[in-house]
Amino acid sequence: MTGGGGGGGTGRDEWWELLPVGIRRQVDGYVLQDNRMQALRVVHEVGRARGLGLHEAQILVHDRYLHHGDRVARTPDSPLDVESLAARAAGCPGRVVAIEAVWDGDTVHDWFVCLMAITADPVGERCLATVYRDAAVRYFGEREAPGALHPSAAAADRSGRALAARLTVPFHFASPGTPDDQAPRWRG
Repeated sequence: MTGGGGGGGTGRDEWWELLPVGIRRQVDGYVLQDNRMQALRVVHEVGRARGLGLHEAQILVHDRYLHHGDRVARTPDSPLDVESLAARAAGCPGRVVAIEAVWDGDTVHDWFVCLMAITADPVGERCLATVYRDAAVRYFGEREAPGALHPSAAAADRSGRALAARLTVPFHFASPGTPDDQAPRWRG
């Protein structure tokens, strides 16, 4: 690897070397702060003029995360234990009438699931936890597999059902088997 390396050995080192030293330091600073979007923005803006597209910028930032490993100050995972979720639900401005798992996604995290508290008096919703793939894998640990479901769906389903049972309200997950951010929402 040259100059800190981008990793991978498939031309990725050269992508990293295309960026000026100051930009590389800035990107690594964002990565070490677990600010993936800012790192991606910088690489994309500067790299575009050097022939790097958005896809290459995403790979390069991912490689920097791998390069820094445990040195990255990771954003804490949303708690998925029933006690923590119940405490968050108790803080909602209205009476919780249902717990719902809803798919969402972006270019950084791919698909993930939001555990929502649906409220009445006043009517609304509040995200209690965002379940990213990596967090779900950590939630299940090495000994337990999430089964056939996407790890985020499996973790959200388990935690959501447990929370709904604790609060004695319905649980709704319209599309646990397939990521779908257009799936029908809870109607109470």
